[in-house]
Amino acid sequence: MKIRTDIVKMYKEIHGWVGIVSGLALFIAFFAGAITMFEEPLQRWASPPSALAGPTPLDRTDELVEKVLAQHPEASRGYEIHLATGPEQPARLTWTVRGQGEHPALQTYYAALEQDGSLQVVEQGPSPVADFVDILHQQVGLPFEHEISMPIMGAIALLYAIAIVSGIFVLLPSLVKDLFALRVGKNAKRMWLDLHNVLGLLSLPFHLVMALTAVVFAFHDQFYDAKTLAFKPDSGRPAMEASAAPPARQDRLPVLELVERIDDQTPGFTLRSLTFMQSPEGEEVVRVSGTDPRYGLRAPTYGMAEADPFTGQLTELDYMPGMQDGWGATVTSFFALHFGNFGGPGIRWTYFLLGIAGAFLFYTGNLLWVESRRKRERRGGAVQQTRATKVLGALTVGVPLGCIAGIAVTVAAAKPLGLHASEAIHSAIYYAVFLAFTGFALMRGAPRAAMELLPVTAAAVLLIPLATLVTLGDHPAQIVWVDIMAISAAGAFWLAWRKVARRAREGGRDSIWSIKPSGQAANGSVERVV
Repeated sequence: MKIRTDIVKMYKEIHGWVGIVSGLALFIAFFAGAITMFEEPLQRWASPPSALAGPTPLDRTDELVEKVLAQHPEASRGYEIHLATGPEQPARLTWTVRGQGEHPALQTYYAALEQDGSLQVVEQGPSPVADFVDILHQQVGLPFEHEISMPIMGAIALLYAIAIVSGIFVLLPSLVKDLFALRVGKNAKRMWLDLHNVLGLLSLPFHLVMALTAVVFAFHDQFYDAKTLAFKPDSGRPAMEASAAPPARQDRLPVLELVERIDDQTPGFTLRSLTFMQSPEGEEVVRVSGTDPRYGLRAPTYGMAEADPFTGQLTELDYMPGMQDGWGATVTSFFALHFGNFGGPGIRWTYFLLGIAGAFLFYTGNLLWVESRRKRERRGGAVQQTRATKVLGALTVGVPLGCIAGIAVTVAAAKPLGLHASEAIHSAIYYAVFLAFTGFALMRGAPRAAMELLPVTAAAVLLIPLATLVTLGDHPAQIVWVDIMAISAAGAFWLAWRKVARRAREGGRDSIWSIKPSGQAANGSVERVV
């Protein structure tokens, strides 16, 4: 395909600048997003044994509900019955209330019946580390309030889409010739470029889906506000909670009978939980959550519907997999394509690998851009690297390694912290490590920081299996493959450290990855930038 050289050059400039602006944030989003593909197993790995008595038998759930509502009437605003329990969800019944103060946090309570029939309620539940990693993914690593971070994420997603389109135009002229070329040799820049092109082109559909769906998520509320104004001008978005709890009706179906009636209406759908709450009109409704491997799901790990708790009849099917209308199925498809929650474990592993490859794509893009900038500076007569080039190179090392090490350390901390863990603690651990890595890289420069931080990153990842070993007595290992993957990742970082150290010593002195002084070679000739 023949495209004018000036057009290719223009798109190359757009691709480079847009990529360097958004690349580091996208690395965090993709790396953390890859981990969230196994959010539930990670939560199971991290969650300590519960202080609760064992999950209340399902046939005694109505007794449990009665005692909770009698002693904790605030739970009548909304409580959830879990049909599937485990370390990540140890209680049969939970409810959430908003705390007091200027910035009230949500507090979740877990309830069970002890052997003598008395009610037991605790506030400490599953580890929040998996939720924290998910928030890190959603907010592209930004430590701000969700309402502030999401529009910024949306802007980054738009830049991401521009980078994809411009990258296609840059690659088209050499598409056939260079598609599967991976030239490994002395010209390291060419090798990284080939790898970047192969990763980008082969995962192009995945990246298009991620860019478009991320924009939808970032401006979700604005889209729905516009839809409401266009089609329902006299109605606003209803509040999720009623201002006061109406008297509970006494003729609600027993839980077992309610489950049976819902099961009869939803063949192939596996119920996971029932959430009893109030509609905007003050009527009691039950939200049904579960999975169906035949369809994409509205939430990351479940689909949902609403039912009448007094008859068991399904009343709202907009988000029910396999029972939606055209509009509902279309909206759900955006969520399912982003979450990768269709097709079973094979799709989840594919999304995990594509997420890791995507993070690596943004790293290689930044690496190439910074190296090309240094090459242009050298041709312009700049013997020493400019401050901007040094800073960009350092950030290209510090941000990715800080993200990986920060996640590894905060995940490893989940087990020894046990019931004392909180999302605030995990956030503090992550950002302390992340900022330390980034600051160290800025002080030491790209080549020395890479040589010194890679082994530290490997050690940080090894803290995960170490945490499993240290806590075996109080926290039996259940998800061993989390530790196996951590050990594998540590081995990969050790190999990367060997390669980086060799290039820093033996590569061309004008490369930003060289520890040799910039300038001329011993014979007076200018060394070639690789």
